[in-house]
Amino acid sequence: MATMLEGRRQTQPRSSPSGRETSLRSSGFGMKLEAVTPFLGKYRPFVGRCCQTCTPKSWESLFHRSITDLGFCSVILVKEENTRFRGWLVRRLCYFLWSLEQHIPPCQDAPQKIVESTGVQNLLSGRVPGGAGEGQAPDLVKKEVQRILGHIQASPRPFLVRLFSWALLRFLNCLFLNVQLHKGQMKMVQKAAQAGSPLVLLSTHKTLLDGILLPFMLLSQGLGVLRVAWDSRACSPALRVLLRKLGGLFLPPEANLSLDSSEGLLARAVVQAVIEQLLVSGQPLLIFLEEPPESPGPRLSALGQAWLGFVVQAVQVGIVPDALLVPVAVTYDLVPDALCDIYNASAPLGLRTGALAVLRSLWSHWGCSHRICSRVHLAQPFSLQEYIVSARSCWGGRQTLEQLLQPIVLGQCTAVPDTEKEQEWTPITGPLLALKEEDQLLVRRLSCHVLSASVGSAAVMSTAIMATLLLFKHQKLLGEFSWLTEEILLRGFDVGFSGQLRSLLKHSLSLLRAHVALLRIRQGDLLVVLRPGPGLTQLARLSAELLPVFLSEAVGACAVRGLLAGRVPPQGPWELQGILLLSQNELYRQILLLMHLLPQDVLLLKPCQSSYCYCQEVLDRLIQCGLLVAEETPGSRSACDTGRQRLSRKLLWKPSGDFTDSDSDDFEEAEGRYFRLSQQSHCPDFFLFLCRLLSPLLKAFAQAAAFLHQGQLPDTESGYTEQLFQFLQATAQEEGIFECADPKLAISAIWTFRDLGVLQQMPSPAGPRLHLSPTFASRENQQKLEQFIRQFICS
Repeated sequence: MATMLEGRRQTQPRSSPSGRETSLRSSGFGMKLEAVTPFLGKYRPFVGRCCQTCTPKSWESLFHRSITDLGFCSVILVKEENTRFRGWLVRRLCYFLWSLEQHIPPCQDAPQKIVESTGVQNLLSGRVPGGAGEGQAPDLVKKEVQRILGHIQASPRPFLVRLFSWALLRFLNCLFLNVQLHKGQMKMVQKAAQAGSPLVLLSTHKTLLDGILLPFMLLSQGLGVLRVAWDSRACSPALRVLLRKLGGLFLPPEANLSLDSSEGLLARAVVQAVIEQLLVSGQPLLIFLEEPPESPGPRLSALGQAWLGFVVQAVQVGIVPDALLVPVAVTYDLVPDALCDIYNASAPLGLRTGALAVLRSLWSHWGCSHRICSRVHLAQPFSLQEYIVSARSCWGGRQTLEQLLQPIVLGQCTAVPDTEKEQEWTPITGPLLALKEEDQLLVRRLSCHVLSASVGSAAVMSTAIMATLLLFKHQKLLGEFSWLTEEILLRGFDVGFSGQLRSLLKHSLSLLRAHVALLRIRQGDLLVVLRPGPGLTQLARLSAELLPVFLSEAVGACAVRGLLAGRVPPQGPWELQGILLLSQNELYRQILLLMHLLPQDVLLLKPCQSSYCYCQEVLDRLIQCGLLVAEETPGSRSACDTGRQRLSRKLLWKPSGDFTDSDSDDFEEAEGRYFRLSQQSHCPDFFLFLCRLLSPLLKAFAQAAAFLHQGQLPDTESGYTEQLFQFLQATAQEEGIFECADPKLAISAIWTFRDLGVLQQMPSPAGPRLHLSPTFASRENQQKLEQFIRQFICS
């Protein structure tokens, strides 16, 4: 720790007129004790514990405390020691020998068992509507079942799996410096798999490489061939054939047909039978609950929820007694550009396009001294059956954003309703519509719960920290990088890097070299200058990976800014702001207002956590980080003064069983608590840093509100999104704020305004079109909306 502080004192900032330059002094780099202590593994937190509220039994039984000391391994590091043979030739063929020695269990995909399943047999016998008894010959229905089954899956070919694993291992070693995996987490998942319940991995989705990297990792760890649920719309027919032979699953297009369609009914029955057969055979299944980052849709995947719905239904009907769900997160230093560009192609991804993307990735990183690092995180497994039983007790009434927030925005009322927000951006697919309404709600909330756990357990990479510092701090990199890493670890999140501070900075800056300019002004001094332009949007996306770490504090800081907006000037001195007293009720109200405004995709609150519990968590975080200090109101007794306390009648003992007028519900004293901003030296900078983490989203929302009177409505959703995005780009060129010029932020603003009642979607002969609601047709109400949003922005 003393070494880090010494290095921080040796780092001298150099200011610039634009505020976009950062000085990095190299003095002290030659010290032998420069390795930062928390990076060495001793203080790494073990992240990814399952929810103690929804799955208390899994929280206790499926976690082993001894696994925290097992350390990390690189799954792509294959040497001579990883084979049974030794010698000169083995060292040159170790990849090939390693792929031959991987254990691939025999495939248990029995098409005959799927045809004989209960759901398919009911259709063949005509016992359900749409079956063979309604004018369709059983032989024709059976042929249709075989056709649908061929579209869904194929028997994995062991030779093809080994050949692909060998080629993938060579590709990953050329592209990645390492792919880290916590051996303790892998041991935890392996022990859970030995219990007998099938494993269902629910993952985030950073890039197409996730669906290839995760099966490779589990195969190398002895868990067999992982079956991956792919999106058939994103793959060409030739690529679907290859992926099916490698263990891929594809949802047939007929499954999304209406409920009264016989083709849709048959397709859903076959898919359900396939999932049941996979779970019974014990084969692990991978489902992506998150859409790819380049997709224009919502964060939560509709296709992933559809696959998860089949798993939930199989457990509910008793095909398998239980299934273990494993949240998974994959993080990268930087996703290769070639792998990102294939998402933007209008045509489905084919074999030729994928091969060209691989070659482009290898060519761009060929000879580069700083390759990409990756980290795979496996969270604690939990029982699906336990979640189904306990989660229903957490359901309560909800209201739309228009009911909750619109009266407050327009100044018609001041009280925030005591209810949760209902915001569902993911469309319900055909497989989910086939479930009961209660089961649909169960699948949606389970998806939100698991996605929140996956994002919360993802490791923070060095490029995300560097991008955040370059955008929002503009100060000394050496000391701030070390400080921010300590703050991440102290908040219970993990980082995906280790080593010397100088090497980490050089590695991060080399990966971000397209967005920064490195200027050596004299010996020992290095000036880092951000390149103005759209490249700042990419840095903002990288910095967004740090938002889950500081989200509670950022929401609290922006809420405090909104509370002070009408009392002191926005650019007023910190000492003047610290004079004002902030009541707990006012803080709660501001936090609730901001929580309702922020999209659910950003907050990712667990369904079992109420808004008021989150408000208390935000307030506690602000107190713990030192931004707020409890203040005794004048004339009140000190909180620690117990000398003259007397028992009131409310505290007298009552007869046994009399639970009326419970004293634990008397919160008058708590409601009278007051706080003021701390006057410590580091608080102004930290407060500004927290507010800036949410500023790209909030500024995009404010600019979308200002654009209401300029936009051409009515228009389609895609057309109005393009209008708003062009406006954000034009504003960015004028003001130099390119962090907001992001199409995903434009879509998020439009969807939020639609939920808020600002925009209305009306049917038309050409399709649904967006209209400006009569309430916000007046310029006055539009300005009220913009002012409501801007109160949370700290410039």
